[in-house]
Amino acid sequence: MPRAFLIVMDSVGIGGAPDAAQYFNNSTPDTGACTVGHIAQACARGRADTGRAGPLHIPTLAALGLGEAVKLASGLDSGLPPATTGLWGAATEASRGKDTPSGHWEIAGVPVPWDWHYFPDTQPAIPDDLLALIRQAAGTDGTLCNAHASGTEVIARFGAEHMKTGWPIVYTSVDSVLQIAAHEETFGRDRLLQLCETVAPQFHALKLGRVIARPFVGQPGQFTRTKYRRDFAIAPPAPTLLDWAQAAGRDTHAVGKIGDIFSMRGVGSSCKGTDAELMDCLANHIDSAADGSLTFANFVEFDTNFGHRRDVAGYARALEWFDGEIARLLPRLRTGDMMLITADHGNDPTWVGTDHTRERAPVLIAGRGTGSLGHVGFADIGASLADHLGLAERGAGLSFL
Repeated sequence: MPRAFLIVMDSVGIGGAPDAAQYFNNSTPDTGACTVGHIAQACARGRADTGRAGPLHIPTLAALGLGEAVKLASGLDSGLPPATTGLWGAATEASRGKDTPSGHWEIAGVPVPWDWHYFPDTQPAIPDDLLALIRQAAGTDGTLCNAHASGTEVIARFGAEHMKTGWPIVYTSVDSVLQIAAHEETFGRDRLLQLCETVAPQFHALKLGRVIARPFVGQPGQFTRTKYRRDFAIAPPAPTLLDWAQAAGRDTHAVGKIGDIFSMRGVGSSCKGTDAELMDCLANHIDSAADGSLTFANFVEFDTNFGHRRDVAGYARALEWFDGEIARLLPRLRTGDMMLITADHGNDPTWVGTDHTRERAPVLIAGRGTGSLGHVGFADIGASLADHLGLAERGAGLSFL
């Protein structure tokens, strides 16, 4: 039986979302944002030479069709070489959101049927009755921050006070999230995870997408977040591609935060770590996963380390690293395997603000021939992977294979 490898390059959008004007960074609409295209243009103009130099060099992704997908999605000429080895297309999202759960669930065949809850960009941002739930679960007299904030900034600003008082650092963003940061040693990593797990159901009841544990280490002036982040996500409203595969008796493997995004539903094995560690995990699955299996991977550092920080050169370096790793993995696919590379939203590092950008996503396929798929829907990705695996379920999408 054929195997399938679904890889999400977190935030690697290609512009052109038809409803981008309805989404904003600060007061600027996302119209015209194009993560890959604008990075490629910046590289070509010598504006992304920190730690690298010259035009964006991603020959493997380009050969699979990334440059054509950018042009199809947004009309922008990225200057990338032409496609020679893969099927390619541009996927448009139907769900109302530019966030992780919306993108991943719809890719897996289940568009989000509700509007997410968001906390206002005010101080305070989170109502006191909800903060009381956190204080009670944490066993503390108070919390810190309570505003829209950057995770690295809040630990720099509140980390010392947190270590002194033991109060958790609570913050949010324009996404449908609640984030709680705490020191792994003075507060305790396990205690932080238990706190987030305890309060998550109350926040999910509001249709808040995720409660995120953000552990960090270090001393004042030298705090760093660790790799032990965990997302406690609201469960998808219907069975997804992972559930369909597992119900059919297939092995399912989650790489990265996939298990968290899907509340471990339909997930057999799961591995977490840095993107470099996750690439090794993905390689192991390519080498050893059983016939008929589904491996679903997310590589998040494009988004967390470079997109939100508007670091164009860093994002370009990450794309070039990823490209080299995929080049190493493609020859290890078996006859009949399918690898599909896509994204869940955009995060254009050349854009204003610090938040995600509403964009189409690339669809790049190895193992199923060459040519253009044209425009497809996010949900069509799940339906096509189900088709490839011979599963009966198709969800909300239509197979393009």
